[in-house]
Amino acid sequence: MIRPMPCLFQAGLIYVEFLCRALYIIILACFLCLYRIYRGPTGADRIVAIDILGIMIVGFCSLLTIATGRLWYIDIGIAWALQSFISTLALSKYLEGRGFDE
Repeated sequence: MIRPMPCLFQAGLIYVEFLCRALYIIILACFLCLYRIYRGPTGADRIVAIDILGIMIVGFCSLLTIATGRLWYIDIGIAWALQSFISTLALSKYLEGRGFDE
């Protein structure tokens, strides 16, 4: 049985179970990405896992926005997406051996 997340859901939601399951699945997938970041055989695998982790955090923030009705979660998601994009570009350039200005 899936119990509700310890956050305050919006009153009157008819799809609370779906949101709870989706949040738990995203949390599980985040842990799998963290495992890939830890054990990734190559640097490229780690970069892809970091990028996917950022995408899942944006999805998590989106679901929290729907569940709670608080719009500042989506602001966090947007900021996280921008930061994740920039960090992925920087790590990719580092692995190629190029400078940030090239």
